[in-house]
Amino acid sequence: MKPPINLLLERRILIIDGAMGTMIQEYQLEEEDYRAERFRDFHKDLKGNNDLLSITQPHIIKAIHQAYVDAGADILETNTFSGTSIAQEDYDLSELAYELNFASAKIAAEVAIAATKANPDKPRYVAGAMGPTNKTASISPDVNNPGFRGVSFDELKDAYYEQAEGLMDGGADLLLIETIFDTLNAKAALYAIDELFTAKGRELPVMVSGTITDASGRTLSGQTAEAFYISVSHLPLLSVGLNCALGAEEMRPHLSDLSDIADCFVSAYPNAGLPNEFGEYDQGPDEMKDYIREFASSGLVNLIGGCCGYGIKEMKHMIETVNMQK
Repeated sequence: MKPPINLLLERRILIIDGAMGTMIQEYQLEEEDYRAERFRDFHKDLKGNNDLLSITQPHIIKAIHQAYVDAGADILETNTFSGTSIAQEDYDLSELAYELNFASAKIAAEVAIAATKANPDKPRYVAGAMGPTNKTASISPDVNNPGFRGVSFDELKDAYYEQAEGLMDGGADLLLIETIFDTLNAKAALYAIDELFTAKGRELPVMVSGTITDASGRTLSGQTAEAFYISVSHLPLLSVGLNCALGAEEMRPHLSDLSDIADCFVSAYPNAGLPNEFGEYDQGPDEMKDYIREFASSGLVNLIGGCCGYGIKEMKHMIETVNMQK
């Protein structure tokens, strides 16, 4: 039995794990690795569909979760960033959405349960990751037709419902709506989660994490951090925060804005700096420590982790830095 996570958050900063994609890249997987035997003759290329690895290479996903646990992470995010039927349309695998989420949550839960049993004083939690999908409800994908939408609110809601159900059934302790660039997408996810909780007769804590896309300080759909929070605060949230797109330095002022108005816990898991011209992240662990130390010491955040470019080395440095502030 694990204590409610909010009780731990009242006592200390909790550590969210680092990037799943960054760790998967280290395995240098090829097309046949993604396919395995089950999808050996599938009609589309599957390389890059990282969520599928929870079915075709579960030992790799489990090893990544275990590495983050061994590094000291308190919260493991499931391998489900693109786990909606909408996102899986790119691979003609929409019908696998529930299975992908169930399998991913089950793998993470196995690691978290074993780690908690081994050290009950440091319980580990599984956050069911719900990414933004590759479609937006607020912006037209056709510059010549501004009124057109590639997806409807109801389609998003149904896709998120299926994803959340798979995550809950697989053993997630929390639900994390993350990397939100369009608040309307997030509201569809929250609506779906609310419906699911009612149908199941039980609830999980819900985390929401948005993305400030550039120096304008706004999401892609045009909201400031404060407007974003107000738009999603109609449901009781465990936490609100920011992730991806920006490094810690660039994220700091927007986190401050959130921290000033949020009546829930605040999370942050930035990228390892901004990507260079080759799409790589140059901010090393030592440089990152300075920013994380300031986040922790200033009381801005209650949960902290890493997004793109963060692996085990960065995670260890982060935990060391946060522990120094206790």
